[in-house]
Amino acid sequence: MGCRTCVTSNWAATPTADVRALPGVRYYLARAGDLSRLVAPPYDVISDSDLEHYRSLSPYNVVHLTRPGTDYQGAARTFERWLDDRILEPDARSMYVHEVEFDGRVRRDLIAALRLQPYSDRVVLPHERTHRGPKEDRLALLRATRVGLEPLWFLYEGGSTGLPALLEGVAARAPAATFEGAEGTGHRLWVISDPAIHSTVHSVLEDLPVLIADGHHRYETALAYAEEVGAGPDDASRFTLALLTDMADPGLVVLPTHRVMKTGIAVTGGEPKGNLEETLAALSGRVAAGTYRDHRYQVLPLEGEVAVVELHEQVIDNLLGKRQPEGYLLYTRDAAEAARWVDEGLGTAAFFLGAPQLQQVLRLAQEGKTLPQKATYFHPKPPSGMVFDRLERDRRL
Repeated sequence: MGCRTCVTSNWAATPTADVRALPGVRYYLARAGDLSRLVAPPYDVISDSDLEHYRSLSPYNVVHLTRPGTDYQGAARTFERWLDDRILEPDARSMYVHEVEFDGRVRRDLIAALRLQPYSDRVVLPHERTHRGPKEDRLALLRATRVGLEPLWFLYEGGSTGLPALLEGVAARAPAATFEGAEGTGHRLWVISDPAIHSTVHSVLEDLPVLIADGHHRYETALAYAEEVGAGPDDASRFTLALLTDMADPGLVVLPTHRVMKTGIAVTGGEPKGNLEETLAALSGRVAAGTYRDHRYQVLPLEGEVAVVELHEQVIDNLLGKRQPEGYLLYTRDAAEAARWVDEGLGTAAFFLGAPQLQQVLRLAQEGKTLPQKATYFHPKPPSGMVFDRLERDRRL
């Protein structure tokens, strides 16, 4: 299945998104057991205590691959052993539909292979900055395993296409797997082996840019790996395992991430508020941030369009000067926890944010602008372990 614009090692003059079916690998449930015991959240959101929990669920839980510590070769041997023991088995060339049910909502995703393209092509759009450490870790794991172990999460604007209706039709069938996930989520997975549907999906998405929702470090790692191994235009290593969600999906939820500064002076001049609830409520519909210090709450009006960007540029960067914020900030999605950290002396001040608007994030990404680290938190995260993607040199997509 070729893309409309031929792609060479120098990339095309007019790059387009290239989504294809992949020769995926899935758990063979008759041998591996309940899929609920085999999946886990993405590697970078699992705490050390939760890691032990997932390891104890099953010797075949995906964390034995995604969180091997520094034993990268051990993870590679584990994957190959699971293949040999038929714990994992290849699918025919396929795409997948994934649904997650949570808090009375349902989100529907497509899982497929997405061609890796440099950000300069303006097809795959980042919105957050990355750091060297996580990329070095993931590159070492990718070199050892040569497997896409977790789907990267992307967003697209599919409302004007027929793709939502197509995926709904697939989801009307009986699912191939049903399982429970983290945070009380329920999941269903369907396999799409029909080449006609693959072709339709490919044609619909090739005219759309995609926004990275989650996985910036892993995306840049995959790009680096493809260059390192000298992958050809249609080699499996030129693609990444991708989970794609329509931005208009009613089950797509983005949450704010609050900040706690470990050092710094007091911020004054805000609107006094009586408590946390009043502070958070005052952020709705405004470009503003809440703050907490010395048992006092304020709301700080900010100039600009995106509160998290303006908070860093107008407040945090001024407080830190030339110091990098990553060494002086703690992050949490729980506003009460942020306030408690200040009371406990872990930080000097907390900053609260409202949920970012996706269209603003997309517009900034299209303009080539990035947001501060942890500017968005898309919820709930897609579980790892549903599908794996082998990247052997002789594998073509």
